[in-house]
Amino acid sequence: MTVTNKEIRAVGKYLRLSPTKVSRVLNQIRGKSYQEAALILQFMPYKACISIQKILESAACNASNNQGINKKELKIRTAFVNQGPKMKRFQPRAQGRAFPIHKPTCHITLGLIKH
Repeated sequence: MTVTNKEIRAVGKYLRLSPTKVSRVLNQIRGKSYQEAALILQFMPYKACISIQKILESAACNASNNQGINKKELKIRTAFVNQGPKMKRFQPRAQGRAFPIHKPTCHITLGLIKH
């Protein structure tokens, strides 16, 4: 099968991670090959790496199953994170007050291309 620079995507939605912390990891792997990015994610000490690694693997499997592209030929073209809805909770405080807690969620999108 021949593919003409068609981007293969995988999206992870409603992940209980902060978008700013995820973007810090995505900046490290953007533009890298699939194998190099997988190696970087494996040894980074952040919680976001686990979710990004699963999404990267999903995008690579999408490429091999749907387009017939070998994983060694893939490169990360786009990697971005969008803010999801915030879960709102309240923490009880002194003298009957309530302190709001916002638990962020995010949507991660990875796009791979054959290079």
